[in-house]
Amino acid sequence: MLEATVKKILQARVYDAARETPISPAPMLSRRFNNQILIKREDLQPVHSFKIRGAYNKMAQLSDEQKSRGVIAASAGNHAQGLAMAARQMGVKAIIVMPRITPEIKVAAVRGWGARVILKGDAFAAAAEHAEELVKEHGYTYIPPFDDIDVVAGQGTVAMEILRQHSGPIDAVFVPVGGGGLIAGMAAYIKYLRPDIKVIGVESEDSACLKAALKAGKRVVLDQVGVFAEGVAVAQIGKVPFKLCRDLVDDVITVNTDEMCAAVKDIFDDTRAVSETSGALSLAGLKKYIQQTGVENQTLICVNSGANTNFDRLQHIAERTELGEQREAILAVTIPERPGSFKKFCRTIGKRMVTEFNYRYADADQAHIFVGIQVKPGGEDRQSVIEKLIEAGYPVEDLTDNELAKLHIRHLGGGRPQSHFDEEVYRFEFPERPGALMNFLTHLPQDWNISLFHYRNHGAAYGRVLVGMQLPNGDRSHVEEYFDEIGYRYWKESDNPAYRLFMA
Repeated sequence: MLEATVKKILQARVYDAARETPISPAPMLSRRFNNQILIKREDLQPVHSFKIRGAYNKMAQLSDEQKSRGVIAASAGNHAQGLAMAARQMGVKAIIVMPRITPEIKVAAVRGWGARVILKGDAFAAAAEHAEELVKEHGYTYIPPFDDIDVVAGQGTVAMEILRQHSGPIDAVFVPVGGGGLIAGMAAYIKYLRPDIKVIGVESEDSACLKAALKAGKRVVLDQVGVFAEGVAVAQIGKVPFKLCRDLVDDVITVNTDEMCAAVKDIFDDTRAVSETSGALSLAGLKKYIQQTGVENQTLICVNSGANTNFDRLQHIAERTELGEQREAILAVTIPERPGSFKKFCRTIGKRMVTEFNYRYADADQAHIFVGIQVKPGGEDRQSVIEKLIEAGYPVEDLTDNELAKLHIRHLGGGRPQSHFDEEVYRFEFPERPGALMNFLTHLPQDWNISLFHYRNHGAAYGRVLVGMQLPNGDRSHVEEYFDEIGYRYWKESDNPAYRLFMA
């Protein structure tokens, strides 16, 4: 299969639509990590992502009869734009089924390439199901986003360019992983020509379908998929890609939200490109690889796979960047409720920048403060600050890795209830569409009382919502059964220390 795939890559017809993208040096990153770090710039494609390669190559293999029927795909973003451009270039009718939550910037881009857009369902699965129905009804030709050998071959041309453009030593190539089409094609070409080069996949922690499949020895379906990096939010690795990846991929690294945000900033600092979170995924993995292995003086290449991000999402990315670089510690500290306490606290932490200070009245004797403190990367400096505060007699909770604290508590301005009452608190991801809140409320029993509600728009397909609920007679046994019926992702936060300290 390897040799056959490489032949398809060499014969791939992508350059009628795609362009050969450059490899950009990352001088600041290289100096910081003492390695030569290079970035393959797929954000510079006409559709601002690598997806045009696979979509065009697949369409180029279609017969005239297949093209005459029109092409269709289900997609929430980059594949849709790649297919729409390829179809316009070939004069073929294109229909794209997108979830209703798809950001308007992507819907407008697809329509701008001349494709007909159908908005259906709240998630990709519903859009894909509708696309299949339309194929049966109208006979359209379906163009898959990753699970197809011609799509894989088209994506593999990224590796062909890398090896041609950089003839010197390459120690490892880092590739973002969603459904696996890009890494399968790149791994096939690299391992066939340069088996000494490591091919390392990078996945978001909450959509690591390749890592799960490699561990199980077979393709598995993830129970839940996070959507922060929506370009790689796939529940199951593709069948065709997995056949290649299981033998050719050297390792898979997973990264979290903050690490991706930090990588977005890194790419901007070195190239002035504004990457989407999934586009910066491979750089986040590259940095983590250096930190885990301690390698130096190596040549490491990552792929900036796309730059289709909403402008209003950048605020949230910027907020999380310092945490991703481990340059900020988020702490809950209890101080005496008396004049001069904050001054004494600042004297204790020394000459450090206080990046944030939020106060919640607790009682007449003590106050809980939510504080951000600038620290050095690596984690040791943060621990030093915590130990210093504890030695000075301050009770401290480290909230730096606490999602509830970072998404909600630091932004809440409300006070505490005047008297004690029973409350269950859950964190949700709501689809960003009209009616999502009403759908949630409709599924709740009429005798439940909403006691806390916090929502922020992050410019993404899903909004983050914090909900407190009073339940009649303290009945908690069936709470999550109602949430399961709604279908939104949720996490119980009633025992979260950030909630207990500042809101309970």
